[in-house]
Amino acid sequence: MSDLTADEKSAVNGLRTALGIGGILAILLGLAILVWPAKSASVVTILIAIYAIVGGLVYAGLGIFSRGMRAWPRIGHIVLGIVFIVAGVIAFANLNQATLWLAFFIGILVGVMWIVEGIVSLTTLGDAASKVWTIIFAIISIIAGIFLIFSPVWGAAILWWILGIALIVLGIINLVRAFTFARKV
Repeated sequence: MSDLTADEKSAVNGLRTALGIGGILAILLGLAILVWPAKSASVVTILIAIYAIVGGLVYAGLGIFSRGMRAWPRIGHIVLGIVFIVAGVIAFANLNQATLWLAFFIGILVGVMWIVEGIVSLTTLGDAASKVWTIIFAIISIIAGIFLIFSPVWGAAILWWILGIALIVLGIINLVRAFTFARKV
């Protein structure tokens, strides 16, 4: 790093710091998911509820205070804002049920996406360089998708654990990158 200018050294140090902080945060979040899976899922639900309430206030405010909009768009913004606010308040009032519903929704959504992905891969079989691997991928994708549709909450819990493990692994990799970045420049 001795051949770098002062500005380049500063940029490299900033990048190394960002990688290090990002790595530490990913490790901490991954550990929180693995150690407290239900509580960390509830935190995600709380963040989504806050987002819904804030988004609802913005939509309602746009509908109420926008003078350039016609009546129907203003009414639409106000109604959408109210729906978002009510959804956020309901999520806060029933945090455990909202978290369970979110897990159910994500499990079903990922299951459907995996089934579609498997079917789509089969439709491209004629163009595939490796037909065997494409068929294996499609079968696994469709079976995993069906499993998630029939057991969405359990499947979402497994996906949550995989996310925690992935965050820890990626966090460690980012820490290594932070300590080794631009050593040979």
